[in-house]
Amino acid sequence: MTVLVGIAGGTGSGKTSLATKIRERVGEDRCLLLAQDSYYKDGSTLSPAAQAAINYDHPDAFDTSLLVEDLRDLKAGRPVPCLTYDHSTYSRQVLADALKPKPIVLLEGILILAEEPLRRLMDIKLFIDTDADVRILRRLHRDILDRGRSFQSVTRQYLESVRPMHLEFVEPSKRYADLIIPEGAENEVALEAVVARIRAILER
Repeated sequence: MTVLVGIAGGTGSGKTSLATKIRERVGEDRCLLLAQDSYYKDGSTLSPAAQAAINYDHPDAFDTSLLVEDLRDLKAGRPVPCLTYDHSTYSRQVLADALKPKPIVLLEGILILAEEPLRRLMDIKLFIDTDADVRILRRLHRDILDRGRSFQSVTRQYLESVRPMHLEFVEPSKRYADLIIPEGAENEVALEAVVARIRAILER
């Protein structure tokens, strides 16, 4: 069987860090990491104005039906295309090597718990609860250093879309979590509890 673990939380909350630590504990060869960000709708054919207006923090920005389809295939033991999203060209791309099914799929994304079809597929639902000031600092660091953006553009996007969407969609979705984890990957007790639960499901 395949165990699907959903890891949600706001931008900069530490979703990827937690997924990485879980993978290290249960075995990298047994885990597949999947990011909701890879399933942004392709916007390469949109006008420049429409591209500039894309709200990447709204549920409508994601191709959730395709993500659901791929998760079902992985749980059924079928490989799926390896997708990535290029923000510079607004395009979703298919990489050469397909994703092969593994016993554990770690799905991380800001809005995965806000989507009922995704929740139905999950065996474990986690929400990382990180303070807003920590999250915005992490986002500033990532977007300025890794993506070459200006301080002004990052703060404008945060105030105009990231923060409002977090309050409207991300934060309310924590009520669907099986476990709310303060401090994310640094929470050793929660991490061990999640790893133990994954192992218990696999041994059924």
